[in-house]
Amino acid sequence: MTLYIYTDGASRGNPGESASGYVIMDTRHTTLYRHVFYNGRCTNNVAEYKAIIAALKKALGMGRDGTELVLASDSRLVINQLAGKYKVKDKELKKLNTAARSLLKKFEKYELLNVPRENRYVSEVDAELNTFLDGKTN
Repeated sequence: MTLYIYTDGASRGNPGESASGYVIMDTRHTTLYRHVFYNGRCTNNVAEYKAIIAALKKALGMGRDGTELVLASDSRLVINQLAGKYKVKDKELKKLNTAARSLLKKFEKYELLNVPRENRYVSEVDAELNTFLDGKTN
């Protein structure tokens, strides 16, 4: 079984009011679960990490032994930090990075993809985040 996760985080200001979201899909890209949630005040990078961590936790609950994962995000920084290509200097991001990497190791196999913001599924999550934040800030 392979699960596909597309994530995004948004912050109105940096830091500012923020939200995170994700969609989990099967191999046919049929939506299995989608979720958007409020973070309060934080940076965009924190929101990106929170989206990934929440999605990984949900995916672990949906999968079974041998589940493989493809995780896609438009955050070059976060994907490269998770892959170990970039150092993590910020204390808060270090904690989030450690948590996310710990969750990734629970999958049989995983692939990390940095996709453009225009990716169909990331842009859908982004649109949901913006609608959600519009409702929170108005």
